[in-house]
Amino acid sequence: MNHIRAFALGSLAIVLIACAAAAMPAARAPLPDPATDDALSPTKGKSVAVLAGGCFWGMEEVFQHVRGVTNVTSGYAGGSARTANYEMVSTGTSGHAESVKIEYDPSKISYGQLLKVFFWVAHDPTQKNAQWPDTGPQYRSVIFYGSERQQVLAKAYISQLQNAHVFQNPIATELVRLSNFYDAEDYHQDYAVKHPQDRYIVQIDLPKLDDLRKQIPQLYVK
Repeated sequence: MNHIRAFALGSLAIVLIACAAAAMPAARAPLPDPATDDALSPTKGKSVAVLAGGCFWGMEEVFQHVRGVTNVTSGYAGGSARTANYEMVSTGTSGHAESVKIEYDPSKISYGQLLKVFFWVAHDPTQKNAQWPDTGPQYRSVIFYGSERQQVLAKAYISQLQNAHVFQNPIATELVRLSNFYDAEDYHQDYAVKHPQDRYIVQIDLPKLDDLRKQIPQLYVK
């Protein structure tokens, strides 16, 4: 479902969506730190992670408040340049997933810690081709790894979480080599910041930000 249209059904839809969001499977316990991770760099730099976990509005909002993150861009990954536009992606046939490109300082935060935020508070990794209230492959959970090292770290953390049984259901997150990332249209960038009273933001996305602040306070920045 197109997440803009999700609220066109009126107040009944809002109630149902809020209930569905509240019922989303959560981790059984606080997520452990990744057992396999890179140490913080001794020098300041810029690294990039590309992640998909449902509507990019909420993903962008969460990672904009993570310590060490310098910039977050909403966009599309997994398909071609020809279909990298919202109209095509919303059909669910473009091959793309709504994604975010996270630029971060590896001297401040590690790739593994970004994955911890991704799995714990940014989305529900046990949903396949959906994130309430949105359904379709464009909302699938994906780690688009940009290097062999990112692939190793992501695969190791998924195995660690699965073996620890921290989720009630199996992790559905895909690991896919990043080919290209395409910026979304301007009106999608900083959407939560620009539209704080939007019903979707209030009901679906702001609770994720609150979870980040409460559950991983050491990584939260205003």
